[in-house]
Amino acid sequence: MSTGSLLLETRALTKEFRGFAAVSGVDLRVAAGTVHALVGPNGAGKTTLFNLLTGFLAPSSGSILFEGADITGKAPEQIAPLGIARSFQITSLFEQLTLREHLELALASPTGLGMQFWRSVRRLSVFGDRAMELLDQVGLADRSGAPAGSLAYGQKRALELAIAMALDPKLLLLDEPTAGMGLEDVDRTIALVRQLATGRTVVFVDHNMHVVGSLADTVTVLQSGQVLAEGPYDEVRADERVITAYLGAAP
Repeated sequence: MSTGSLLLETRALTKEFRGFAAVSGVDLRVAAGTVHALVGPNGAGKTTLFNLLTGFLAPSSGSILFEGADITGKAPEQIAPLGIARSFQITSLFEQLTLREHLELALASPTGLGMQFWRSVRRLSVFGDRAMELLDQVGLADRSGAPAGSLAYGQKRALELAIAMALDPKLLLLDEPTAGMGLEDVDRTIALVRQLATGRTVVFVDHNMHVVGSLADTVTVLQSGQVLAEGPYDEVRADERVITAYLGAAP
């Protein structure tokens, strides 16, 4: 995948909690049109960094730039319309709503109709065709009328990806997209993320090095809230500091 201009950048980004720096002086540069992985041991600061990028946390210091504009300290509802979408490590779906209803609601949210969802479900039917396209993209079109609660775990994660894609993001942030999955679901998710990455930028966190090696153009390794190493996967996995800190012996 070709590397373009910078889409996302952080400068000396820091987040402290009562004197503890969960993220400390992080300089992150994500090129447009690339897939960028964040890895590191538990407590390295990966999820905190995601929360900073998406406005769920405000930084103690430093700055965040998206397409060259300073978005530091903006709230999630201000960041999402800029073209940044995120999936979470823990699934969060309405168990009784159908898959299609989830997508219709997501598609309606930028228009204001989403706020009127409980008043008139029929008003969202205008988004039905696009909802079905997205479900087909993630392999769930045949389950469109099923309640989300009936899905297997891997299918729920696929639905969440479709919901994120409904916002047509320039930047897709995925927090542990394969956590808790069996091998078959992991390989299916790798293929799905590779497909969804076409024409957009993806930043993801994952502990599974098979996933990281399969998807990432660039890998940033965090340790104790700081950048330990960065580069292509094969280069990073051979770095002695990284092996010691996280990866262990190369498989």
